[in-house]
Amino acid sequence: MSTSMAAVIAATRFGFAPKPGELAHIGGDPRGWVAAQLDRRSDFASGSLPPSPETVAAMLEARRDKEEKPQLKERLKATYLGEIDARMRTAILGDTPVLERLTQFWSNHFTVSGMRPFVRGVTGAFEREAIRPHVTGRFLDMLMAATQHPTMLLYLDNAQSFGPDSPAGRRQNKGINENLGRELLELHTLGVDGGYTQADVEALARILTGWTVAPLRDPPAGRFRFFPQIHEPGDKRLLGRTYPEGGMEEGVAALRDLAAHPATARHIATQLARHFISDTPPADAVERIARTFRNTGGDLKQVTLAVLREDAVWREPFAKVRTPTELVISAYRAVGTVPEPGLAFMALKKLDQPPFFAPSPAGWPDVASAWVSPESVVRRTEWCQTFAERLADSPDPVEVMANSFGEALPEDVQRAVKRAPDKRAGLALLIASPQFQRR
Repeated sequence: MSTSMAAVIAATRFGFAPKPGELAHIGGDPRGWVAAQLDRRSDFASGSLPPSPETVAAMLEARRDKEEKPQLKERLKATYLGEIDARMRTAILGDTPVLERLTQFWSNHFTVSGMRPFVRGVTGAFEREAIRPHVTGRFLDMLMAATQHPTMLLYLDNAQSFGPDSPAGRRQNKGINENLGRELLELHTLGVDGGYTQADVEALARILTGWTVAPLRDPPAGRFRFFPQIHEPGDKRLLGRTYPEGGMEEGVAALRDLAAHPATARHIATQLARHFISDTPPADAVERIARTFRNTGGDLKQVTLAVLREDAVWREPFAKVRTPTELVISAYRAVGTVPEPGLAFMALKKLDQPPFFAPSPAGWPDVASAWVSPESVVRRTEWCQTFAERLADSPDPVEVMANSFGEALPEDVQRAVKRAPDKRAGLALLIASPQFQRR
């Protein structure tokens, strides 16, 4: 494979699209360019975005005081658009696109979605607080941060889960909600084929009773809080191991064991290989990545480097279809312009991937069949035309093509862009080309 093509793969598969001059900067060391970013800090700046407990407390207050609802609605809308702007701005203008891709990958792995209305104001904060700090750290730390985050506890109803034999459960006649326990096993750790049973789901749900969100009467409200009075007493048996009565430490021990489970290593390795190699990654590549996960205790920097070492990553260019989010970020990154957050939201909504609105806890799909259909191809083509037409000062599409692909594009695509009747038509052709639609 040519150096130019390897640089394109590095920039597009591990990032989004190269900024002007970035391919030259990657040069003859594409793997080194990716690896170097794993030692850097993200360019992300949260600005005035509020911490999640502050927003959760405001939502709890609005539940109690109906007069607060109109003001809260406007506040949450502004926060949501601010989260979109910060996320897009960092991915488009920043110099750490690898960290941005990893952040979005892991945010999708631990999905919290605005499809549940009560968490719409804090989905972006979840990504900032529970995911972003840990993308090159330990998987256990990310797992713990995600599970204890108020957004996750509200999204999967653990804040409403009561041990039926706990003092509060008996007094209020309330019981266990299994949602968090089930998704932790099925999605976040072992995987659907990880060998657990319904009894394990129930056991983990019992272990996690008491993991909840501090109410208004218990300041500071909106934060993670363990309440022993709603925790199910007694020993629990999960995946063949007995967890003695231990309050909050039961959950900590269970998450530690789940993070170290061989099935978790295999599940995470499969997802990473699917994301960075192909929709059907080679089994031997998955095993090597899983082995690194096991041998390093879930060190995500080392696991990412294991992905980087796989020859299959570099063997087939344009192997993955870009999701709508990847397409929009890549198009704007290629021209060096950041869209207004409202415009970005409308574009992604039209393309069926509104930010922080995954259809289920399983997150957005990561295979081509989910994103390629006759209808979606039409919508993508229309968006490419709209994108080019709305730019205030259209760049030279030939320069954008050179900056984005070097000499990696087929000659027929290069000719079509060069022969376009004007700059905007040429840019629309480039963005709509099969190569730009893939990574």
